[in-house]
Amino acid sequence: MSSQMIIRIDPELKEKVNRFARAEGKTTSDVVRELLEEYISSRDIAAYVDGLWEKIGMRLSAQGATIERIPEILREVRRGRA
Repeated sequence: MSSQMIIRIDPELKEKVNRFARAEGKTTSDVVRELLEEYISSRDIAAYVDGLWEKIGMRLSAQGATIERIPEILREVRRGRA
């Protein structure tokens, strides 16, 4: 279930947001929700770290790494061989 948020903005800014939203076939609420989600995701360090781990995992998998080989791979990286 969603809830309401009431904010105060300059009338000119409100009109511009309304105009751009309509041009994109969106509601003003859609645009504001997208902007807020973007704002949070750009500052959410946990999501950023999770994304890094996912990329690392995909790269290791692509190189044929298995969970059993992780200690060996780490040793190689630390020695500068990887």
